[in-house]
Amino acid sequence: MPETAVKICGLQSVEVLKSMVHLNIDYIGFVFAESKRRIDPEQAAELMQVLGEWKSDRRPRSVGVFVNPDIDQLQGIMDVAPLDVIQLHGQENPAFCASVKERFGTPVIKALPVQGGADDAAAGAERLDPYGGFVDAFLLDTYDPRYGGGSGRTFAWEAIPAYHERAGMHGIPLFIAGGLTPDNAGELVSTFGPEGLDVSSGVETDGVKDIAKITAFVERVKRHGTTA
Repeated sequence: MPETAVKICGLQSVEVLKSMVHLNIDYIGFVFAESKRRIDPEQAAELMQVLGEWKSDRRPRSVGVFVNPDIDQLQGIMDVAPLDVIQLHGQENPAFCASVKERFGTPVIKALPVQGGADDAAAGAERLDPYGGFVDAFLLDTYDPRYGGGSGRTFAWEAIPAYHERAGMHGIPLFIAGGLTPDNAGELVSTFGPEGLDVSSGVETDGVKDIAKITAFVERVKRHGTTA
């Protein structure tokens, strides 16, 4: 039974990234969409150079987070910072996801916003079906009308089982984001058993990544959960 994966998103600082080298982190996210955590391709390349210095057996994979990009934008960034994974956080359709996978040969994570609770979850989870075979992971995040995610608020977790079941029908892992912190991560993992958790603002202090909070988050996720 594999461990629950951890993705730390919105990295901007080389020094913070260096301080994380001893942690059991699976993915590091770099934001290229509109956000206070947005970085440019050159910054991403510098951060990825730091990742390249980690031991290969515990090196996190780099993930670029985009909202409704076009292929030319992705190509321009990949030329400078060849990301391991591309995360699409907007209204990208299955055909676009497929074209990204074909063009860059990278796994694709498709984020989907969740607005309702358990009563709406079955219908909402049907949105996953058209992406089966075209993406490598789904990520549920709290709906945010401006940015599409990254709100720092949780959604109704009782909706998770319906989405998890639907993703499992396609053999695709499910990640959860939205309002996660070291204080609630363990409960989420032990109760719902998603394949991965994605955190950004929940491991920050005054808008800056906090190594103590990152450490606590990783330790609690890894201690509380494995996935079937």
